[in-house]
Amino acid sequence: MRRIAFYLFYDEFGEVDDYIPTKLTALKEFVEDIVVVSNSKMTVAGRAKLEKIGATVFCRENVGFDVWGYKEGMETIGYDELASKYDEVILLNYTFFAPIFPFSELFNEMDSRACDFWGISEHNEMVPNPFTGTGVLPRHIQSHFIAIRKKMLNSIEFKKYWQDMPMINSYTDSVLSHESRFTSHFQAMGFTSSVYISNDNYPSDYPTFIDVKRTIENRCPILKRRLFFHDPMWLDINCVDLRGAVETIEKTSDYDIGLINQNINRTVKPRILYTNLEQLRILPDNYPSPEYNNVANPEPKIAVLAHVFYSDMWEEIYSYIKNIPYKYDLYISTSSEKDASILREKTKDIGQYVEVRVVEENRGRDMSSLFITFKDIGTSDKYDYICRLHSKKSPQNGFARADSFKKHLYENLLGSPEYITNVIGLMNKRNDIGIICPPLVHIGFPTMGHAWFANYWPTSELCKKLGVVVPLDDDTPVAVYGTMFWFRPAALRPLFEHNWKWTDFNAEPAHVDGSLSHVLERIISYVAKNEGFSVYSVMTPTQAEKNYAKLEFKHQKIMSALPNGDVYWQYSSLLRLFTETKSGKPDFLAVLSGCSRLLFSSFRRTVWDKYPRVAKTLYGPYRLTKKAYKLVKFKKNN
Repeated sequence: MRRIAFYLFYDEFGEVDDYIPTKLTALKEFVEDIVVVSNSKMTVAGRAKLEKIGATVFCRENVGFDVWGYKEGMETIGYDELASKYDEVILLNYTFFAPIFPFSELFNEMDSRACDFWGISEHNEMVPNPFTGTGVLPRHIQSHFIAIRKKMLNSIEFKKYWQDMPMINSYTDSVLSHESRFTSHFQAMGFTSSVYISNDNYPSDYPTFIDVKRTIENRCPILKRRLFFHDPMWLDINCVDLRGAVETIEKTSDYDIGLINQNINRTVKPRILYTNLEQLRILPDNYPSPEYNNVANPEPKIAVLAHVFYSDMWEEIYSYIKNIPYKYDLYISTSSEKDASILREKTKDIGQYVEVRVVEENRGRDMSSLFITFKDIGTSDKYDYICRLHSKKSPQNGFARADSFKKHLYENLLGSPEYITNVIGLMNKRNDIGIICPPLVHIGFPTMGHAWFANYWPTSELCKKLGVVVPLDDDTPVAVYGTMFWFRPAALRPLFEHNWKWTDFNAEPAHVDGSLSHVLERIISYVAKNEGFSVYSVMTPTQAEKNYAKLEFKHQKIMSALPNGDVYWQYSSLLRLFTETKSGKPDFLAVLSGCSRLLFSSFRRTVWDKYPRVAKTLYGPYRLTKKAYKLVKFKKNN
């Protein structure tokens, strides 16, 4: 069978990540020609990757979304030429990773089916149509992969469908004018269709998304990229097991997970990715777990970089460092020759290589000492893993809060010899991990939802200067809060190679939010991701118990102040309630609308609880009124 594939591509920065040529190389076994239609600019290296596998590249203006990309791609050859030369035309795009399982399984199965067009997956019918608030969203083959056979290619209807395609100006237009329309439109004209992953075999409307783990277990050849960057609250409410799907791929497929990591670490906001992939591990602290220690690795080369401003804290810091069950080199920085002499005396008999350095200036605290004083360590390839520590008193926070934060860091990094064995085992097992750090500190600190403080815009500016393109988190960055963490030197190479000056850092005591030290604390994870590495958090079981119990109480306390327990509804209502206009002034109509919604929802819940018979009587008229309102709103906006 002679086939041609039109592959729709888009990337904000024109980068062609390796998952794309991998996918197209595998596809080339089953297609004669590949045309890559790019709705974005493309780097020279990216274009070369595609041309190397024999693809024809066509870059166009980013108008009309994917629909017009397919349309103009086919028109570069001509509908009549396509129909006469090829038996099958495949329209597919960049929105999925593949082949998770060999394409041969897909093509062998679909070649055995008699149909005029087919796809990999489908979406169920929905009433009402969620995009219009009325009518029906038909059951349809999803547009990320549709194959059209010769009978349909030769038809007047197929040519007319594309020639009459209106300009697509929004995602909603794309769904209503093409994706949800294509299948029913051609079925109504007497053409037959088939689908590889049928909804009849799954409990949800959208199996390759909601039932992703089941589809992978059933050897679905694709994994949707959107799963990694979709709203975590939506995945939560629908109990989407993305991590389970990825772990199934690791266990049962030959697909290189590194291809996924390369793309998602660069393109997805870290907090969203961290949540959707559940990048937190609770590691045993009383035994080496077989899960993390089944990889045969030589003894790791480890360095500990400790900034000890408070020399009287050395005994406490060392009580954790000595838990490291491997040979390590210890590098200590401090602020004076006096403290250096004290520390040399205290460390002379620990049985490891020790080097004590004095910082040139007392500016920037632990961040300047890391990236200036230890620049030579961070830029060398001498060590596999480095543990970054410092003496942390934080007297401005009060003893109890400061002590709690300090223990949160020390215990979750160096809790016990067995725990550290598991930390190193995790990094050995997952060579994509560039940083391991304790999770967001929230006990005693107002970090939840506000952890940028005054550092967002300075971080954004520094990202531009360093060439970091990873999108910044909206509210709570995934960061090395407290600046203690394990890392691979390669993950932070750009920060160590940068020509920092002591004068870049605030002089004491101006260690304030927005200063370079606080910005570096937040940018470290973004730099690692920009280098292609993942960032994971780890906790001891005891720390996890403490943190989860308090987090659960805080969360339920906030939710109890709102009319229902639907987190999606709560977030949307609060967002509307506190909406601000572009001028930065409160939008009082939005506030009034939000208050009204909250009051009405509270009233509705009360009626259901206390007067269920009245509620049932009013429910029918209420639904009709709501439906009519949505219809009027849709027509007004369109």
